[in-house]
Formats: sequence, structure tokens, C-alpha cells
Amino acid sequence: MAAIIHALQQELDGLPSQERRIAEVILQSPSDIPGWTINYLAEQSGTSPATVTRFCKSFHFKGFPDFKMKLAAELSHSTDRTAYQDIVAGNPLSKIVEAIEANHLASIADTTRLLDLGRLEHAVQLLCHARRIDLYGVATSSIVTQDFYQKLVRIGKSCTAFSDSHMQITSASSLSEGDVAMAVSYSGETPETIDALHCAKQAGAATISLTSYGNNKLAGVSDIPLFTSSLEEGMRRGDMASRIALLHVIDILFTGMMSADFDRFIPKLEQSYHNVQSYRVQQHGGA
Repeated sequence: MAAIIHALQQELDGLPSQERRIAEVILQSPSDIPGWTINYLAEQSGTSPATVTRFCKSFHFKGFPDFKMKLAAELSHSTDRTAYQDIVAGNPLSKIVEAIEANHLASIADTTRLLDLGRLEHAVQLLCHARRIDLYGVATSSIVTQDFYQKLVRIGKSCTAFSDSHMQITSASSLSEGDVAMAVSYSGETPETIDALHCAKQAGAATISLTSYGNNKLAGVSDIPLFTSSLEEGMRRGDMASRIALLHVIDILFTGMMSADFDRFIPKLEQSYHNVQSYRVQQHGGA
């Protein structure tokens, strides 16, 4: 199932009545939508072109053409793979290896098709030029922010990753214009993370969110919402494919930063590597 279709199904009951009618029409025949005009969709749903545009923007698309393009791309690939596989009792280890590989590859592919290059470029530029970067995330998301923190430290960026909710708010309060706060939450509904990013925005910092795709609160708070696939469900999956999807976006952001300011960041990355290697040799004989 395409992530966009999945998100529409998840959000259907909470949509305003007119937007719900649009979603219902799309869900009835999603493969037909890329061939429709905005006027035809408005007519079929008993709404207006302006309402269709508002509906698309509520799901973080630029408008109906952007929605059609991304939906078509997803639908063209959704039949190429099997569904995400859950944990099964007594599964042979060979099957587990195959299932985890399939889940991770699908998560990365689904996420890549959801990425908005314009938003990514904006996020990369903000991170490159930020005077200070705050990273917020709790539980599994804190692992993702710690990964980004370790990357950014290696290239000399002033940044800190916070998993404690009080420290998130405390640090966010001291941010100002020229700083960047980035919050990670797969659900996009983690109250502590939402509060921290909102506080950072009020303080004048630029804000970036990284969540699963959908109309969630954290994305709504941020200046630049970035999304991963939202197809991994069920408590037994243990946030595995979702974590890989989040790290996939982090790697793209970091590599984008390195490429955008190559002459500044590469020497710092190489120097930090050599310093760590020298330290290991001196202290532990290279072990």
C-alpha cells in the first residue's frame, strides 16, 4: 500500500467534512487520480478547487499537481514488493533474515519517494549555516538524534542532542534567530518533543521536524516538515524499519551538508578521524 493512501485512511475520520469527501473519492480509485484535473476531483467530491488545494496542503503537498506526482510515483512502485512482515512465532532464522532485509529495504524505498527535494535543500542550508543546533527526541527517536549529533560534532558544528524533556525546553528557551532546532518523532505526536520545538520556534529559531508521513502535530509546528514512510505498524515490529527510515533521512541531510560546504567540512571530518585514530593507538595500541 502506498504511504499516501495509508495516511489518508488513518486521517479520514478526523478530516473536516469537505476534505473527508475528497479523501473518500481518492481512496475509491487512487490509480485514477493522477489522470484527473483539480476541477474534476472537486466536481466528483462535491467541493471546490480551492478546497482540493487546501486538502493537499494539509497533507504537506505544494498543491494538487504535487500530490498527483507523488501519488503516481508511489503507486507505480507499490506492487513491486510484498507488505511489511511482522514477527512470527517459531520462524526459522533464515526467514527472519529475509524478512528484516525486506522490511528495511522497503522502508528506505518508501521514504525516498516521499522526500521533498525543496524542503531537504532548505533544511541542509539552515543546518550548514546554523550558529547552534538543538536536537530533540525521546525513546527510540533519541537514538536517531544521537546519531546525528555524533555526525555534526565531527564536522565542528555546535550542537547538542537532548532526550530529557526539561532540558529540551530549557535549551529551546535560550535559542534565537540564526539557530536551528530539529525534532524527531516517528508518530509526530510526542508531547514533550512538540512542546520543545514550539518553544524553540517562539524563541526565534528555525525549526525542522522528522516524522512519519501524515497530518501530525509536530510537522504542523515546524518550518520544514520532513517525512519517512508510515507503513510500519504493530507493537511487535519494535520500531525497526521505522528507525532505519529515520536514519536514512539523517544520512541524507548530513551528506547534503558535506557536499554543500565541502571545503569547510571535509577537513574537519578528516581531522577528527585522524585524532581519534591517534588516540586509539596511543591508549590501546590500536585495538
